[in-house]
Amino acid sequence: MNNLMNYIVKNKEIFIGLEDSKKTWKVCVRSEKVTIHEASMPADYEVLRNYFNNKFPECRIHVMYEAGFRGFELHDKLKSDGYDCIVTPPHTVTQEKTQRQKNDRIDCRRLAKNLESGDYHVCHVPDRKLREDRQISRLHEQLQRDITRECNRIRRILEFHGLDHQFQSGTWYRTHYKKAYERISKMDISSSLKFDFNIMFNELFYLWELQKQVRKEIIILAKSEAYKEDVDLLKSAPGIGILTAIRLVLEWGDLDRFHRKAEFSSFLGLIPSEYSSGETERKGHITKQGNRLVRSWLTECSWRALKYDPVLFEKFNAVVRSSGSRKKAIVAVARKLANRLRFVLIHKTPYTIGLVH
Repeated sequence: MNNLMNYIVKNKEIFIGLEDSKKTWKVCVRSEKVTIHEASMPADYEVLRNYFNNKFPECRIHVMYEAGFRGFELHDKLKSDGYDCIVTPPHTVTQEKTQRQKNDRIDCRRLAKNLESGDYHVCHVPDRKLREDRQISRLHEQLQRDITRECNRIRRILEFHGLDHQFQSGTWYRTHYKKAYERISKMDISSSLKFDFNIMFNELFYLWELQKQVRKEIIILAKSEAYKEDVDLLKSAPGIGILTAIRLVLEWGDLDRFHRKAEFSSFLGLIPSEYSSGETERKGHITKQGNRLVRSWLTECSWRALKYDPVLFEKFNAVVRSSGSRKKAIVAVARKLANRLRFVLIHKTPYTIGLVH
């Protein structure tokens, strides 16, 4: 193997598949359609860089790894040191249909082979500032999930102890929880149960306060020079406020990478899945790839926007007439709204109600 490696890689291009895990990296190195080296090393960038310098000096190095829990930090380091680096979405990595085994060593071999043959999809890597600003938006959603979980926990404890009939049924809002807290503190129940409710309600109120602080920070971000123009453009669309606008800007990033509307719709996961073969054409539900929160925001905005934009309203009615499904219709409206917003951002022109882009 060493003689083979010395012969092949001298002043050659080499292609490296890297399987990223928490403690260990597995690498497979290929050149001229041959696997020339495999290695396992600690998940430490200095170790990886020394490996490149010692084993493959003066070679043109290409590296590919799957997007994962570490984000794009490894990509940034490789790029800064002059290495070509591709980050690929895990669900797009091709493999043999007969493959029934999976481990890190097999995965890095497949990545190296796909990289050398050019059979891969490229994951867009946002710049560091956008990634860090985006984290504020995602923190807001994480807090919302924690709030929902705590609210559900309080409701279930009330039901478990037979106290739910003393409170309003149906949907509860913040005022309902605050009134419930005041009422429980005066109820004739054990001190242990009062203590439990006190802890849960205090946690809920604390989460609300944290979310309020995060929302203020997001608004400050929306008014900053880096995002204000795009946020104002999105706000010109019906049904979109400043909070939704900045979150869409942060999640979408640079839209110039999408050359066609179909590519953007695919990125959002708003195109139908397809299982066709020969003359048989079969389409299913939307692919749901990409960020599910973005689809949720777009759907929510679409319900409001179609009340003001006749183009969206007509699209909704047309799909309802053809399919009989309001659910399919609102997904179609969300896809159309998203592409109209893409047009607005690319052409730097405000949203025009009733105009077919």
